[in-house]
Amino acid sequence: MFTGIVSDLGEVQRVERRGDTHLVITTGWNLEQIAVGASIACSGVCLTVTDKGGGAESWFSFAASAETLSRTTIKEWYPGTSVNLERPVRVGDELGGHIVTGHIDTTAELIESLAEGESTRMTFSAPSELMSLIASKGSIALDGVSLTVNETSEDRFGVNIISHTAKATTLGRLKPHARVNLEVDLVARYVQRLLKT
Repeated sequence: MFTGIVSDLGEVQRVERRGDTHLVITTGWNLEQIAVGASIACSGVCLTVTDKGGGAESWFSFAASAETLSRTTIKEWYPGTSVNLERPVRVGDELGGHIVTGHIDTTAELIESLAEGESTRMTFSAPSELMSLIASKGSIALDGVSLTVNETSEDRFGVNIISHTAKATTLGRLKPHARVNLEVDLVARYVQRLLKT
């Protein structure tokens, strides 16, 4: 489990497509505290560390399956891509955002980005079948960042990005038509499932 509070900006160093897609991502973290087999949220996607190393830069590697590629932006990553990184929450840690699983539902597209005071108001489009799970003043994770939904319509929703979030994550670098990984609120997902049974 994660909370959607990004603690490092990593960078993709290598992408190899052989069976699954294998990625190497650099980090500023102390890797002595991260074991091979640990889970890391990479722009919201829960991935398992398959190897790690040091040297001039600390790095870890991951493998992404075809299912993961089909639902996420990982298929668009290349050397130099910036990645929001978060380690799993531990029992007793502060829940600063909301409960995030790292299981991406789909991708959303940035439609519009407007300055509003010191913040930025962003509007995204999402598949209409998911919009019933996105509620005004509810929580959503975009590229692994926990955000509050401002408003919704049939196929769009809006969020507000404060200046700290814009600087500390990849969201401040987004251009119109960029795609982000979207995870709906866990509670909404299960409520919908219960209502269908």
